[in-house]
Amino acid sequence: MKKRIFRWLWRGLLLVFVLVFGVQLWFFAQLLYWRDNNPSSTRFMRLAQAELQAKNPRARLAHTWMPYERISIHLKRAVIAAEDSHFLEHDGFDWDGIQTALEKNLARGKTRAGGSTITQQLAKNLFLSPARSYLRKGQEAIIAMMIEALWSKRRILEVYLNVAQWGDGIFGAEAAAWHYYRVPAARLGLAESARLAVMLPNPRRYGHSFTPAQQARAQRIRSYMNSAQVP
Repeated sequence: MKKRIFRWLWRGLLLVFVLVFGVQLWFFAQLLYWRDNNPSSTRFMRLAQAELQAKNPRARLAHTWMPYERISIHLKRAVIAAEDSHFLEHDGFDWDGIQTALEKNLARGKTRAGGSTITQQLAKNLFLSPARSYLRKGQEAIIAMMIEALWSKRRILEVYLNVAQWGDGIFGAEAAAWHYYRVPAARLGLAESARLAVMLPNPRRYGHSFTPAQQARAQRIRSYMNSAQVP
């Protein structure tokens, strides 16, 4: 009886290992393909579209892929200044930023600051969900390491700027530029880029209202933009 239980337990563990390995292999294959091919959609896009279509079956996302060189340098600098100032220096994880976020969370007594890099945010947007859990953060970290190993920094930023959410059903820099400013992403100026960068942590909220606090943050981002290094 004990041998039978042990045998079934061993088979169960082996099955779990094979399934987990298979999932990681699927992530790796997708990222390898996307190194030279643009993703047509992401997990966040599919979730957003399902939510919109639950209210209106004919609803569609606003999204147009734009090559890296046709996205404003101001937006690239603003996003790096706002979201990941050490983007070119780290391998997917900003340990100083993580420590700062932990200290802020401990001081507040709740989880608010995340300390995620652009690479980590991209990993989440491509494959995962907005739900917060240690399991999701662990998977996010594994995918982030794969991205850093397979893609250049330029490719990481290009994909991020094309799949980031900038409002209800609005994805990517080109759609955001047209929606908010009626210009292509290539023509975004300093002020517009700083404001779009401020929206990234909570695009659905800031797409409807922009408070004095967010306006002040946009001004701070503008002051950092000239020193932001882009790939």
